[in-house]
Amino acid sequence: MTSWSELKEQAPRITAIFERRHAATGNLCMLATLRKDGFPRISPMEPGIFEGELWIGGMPGTTKFFDLARDPRFSLHTATVDTHVGDGDAKVWGTVHDVQDPDLHQRYAEDLFARTGFDLRGQVFKPFYAADITGASAVEVADGHMDVTIWKAGEEERVVRKH
Repeated sequence: MTSWSELKEQAPRITAIFERRHAATGNLCMLATLRKDGFPRISPMEPGIFEGELWIGGMPGTTKFFDLARDPRFSLHTATVDTHVGDGDAKVWGTVHDVQDPDLHQRYAEDLFARTGFDLRGQVFKPFYAADITGASAVEVADGHMDVTIWKAGEEERVVRKH
């Protein structure tokens, strides 16, 4: 599986678009999980990029975390606010694993507080999911064409141009 820092090395175009869109929307993304009945669930959430990992964290006891505990597969899409996709958009997908490391949780909470003022310091994070990324893609539209950049684990990032 691939961490965020590894993805940045292997798919720099996709991660640049993801990080730009992630920042532009106040870190808002749409998380897709699988419900108990097998149907997809889409939930807004604010993933974090910290210490070389993509973290799928949030309020405990939510249905999206019950979904991930049962089936760790996910897809994460940057929030798109422009129907022309002028600033691009990006997706990553893979599986998650729960990281129970109190020292890491506190470093994450300190960083979050320093960046946003949102105070989770001293709290227990259960679950605290790290993303194991298996694929990613991004879209950029310009000059009458659309470039779709695709990355899969073990492959090079490649661009497909559509007119």
